Amino acid sequence: MGARNGSKKRIVVTGGGTGVYSVLTGLKPYDVDLTAIVTMADDGGSTGILREEFGILPPGDIRRALLALSRSDNRILAELLNYRFREGTGLRGHNFGNLMITALERITGNFTKAIHEAGKILSVKGRVVPVTLDRPKLYAELEDGSTVKGETNIDIPNHNGRLKIKRIWLEPRAKLNPAAREALLSADAIIIGPGDLYTSIMPNLVVAGFPEALKKSGAKKIYIANIMTKFGETNNFRATDFVRAIHGALGPDALDYVLVNTKRPNLGRLKKYAEEKAMFVEAGELSNGPMPIFGDFVRPKGFLRHDPEKLAKAILSLV
Repeated sequence: MGARNGSKKRIVVTGGGTGVYSVLTGLKPYDVDLTAIVTMADDGGSTGILREEFGILPPGDIRRALLALSRSDNRILAELLNYRFREGTGLRGHNFGNLMITALERITGNFTKAIHEAGKILSVKGRVVPVTLDRPKLYAELEDGSTVKGETNIDIPNHNGRLKIKRIWLEPRAKLNPAAREALLSADAIIIGPGDLYTSIMPNLVVAGFPEALKKSGAKKIYIANIMTKFGETNNFRATDFVRAIHGALGPDALDYVLVNTKRPNLGRLKKYAEEKAMFVEAGELSNGPMPIFGDFVRPKGFLRHDPEKLAKAILSLV
């Protein structure tokens, strides 16, 4: 399956948080057909409150993906959707964009329709699709056999980060959104990551039907390895450890390529992350898996994140 000769390349980006935002932002200027398949595991902050009070799917990562794909040059609109109330009895901690999506869900009576209407307001390029329309909770089993419930609790370093995460799952069982399945099957390229392994990436991969759709798809499967580890989730992980975990969920031949940043930031930029016990992700042994694509993919300044334009060029060279 995939795009016919002469038509736009169909690129699916799956995951959550700032990782998906970076990839979508980088690809948006190019003449490609974009779909974001977004993780539905968040249960913290404004998203968690709205999820509990209204029974809706988590709006936070959906909002980020919509903003990444927005073609509006109105900076105030973007600031409005990102605005978080710092005061007030009822509104404190809430994000305006999350409230808007919740209100649209109330108006339309349907979360998918709410995303569509938000997309029209923001003039998005492409589509934003929840990975599942079910409302499960994320669970993690640690290496000592104990269990952690909820994405927020998993995100907090468990037991000071001494225990590794053995596996994660969704409960009750979540099945793949038909729109997400359609996007995977018709894609020319499927981008996984970057992002937190167990709270942004794996919650998509363990959705029932996702591995099967990925295997059936004729797309090139590209994983973008993290630049830094996250204390409590991926202590001392190398790129090869991330790949091994993803293969554990999807199968040994699931990935075609892995993009690995080999540009080590200077000590000044790393110092802040040392205080968080985060470490630079080394490549490790990648000779027996997907083809590694090494390069400088890091932003030259600011937070240690992927540079959207560098990612886009690397992805398009493979597509």
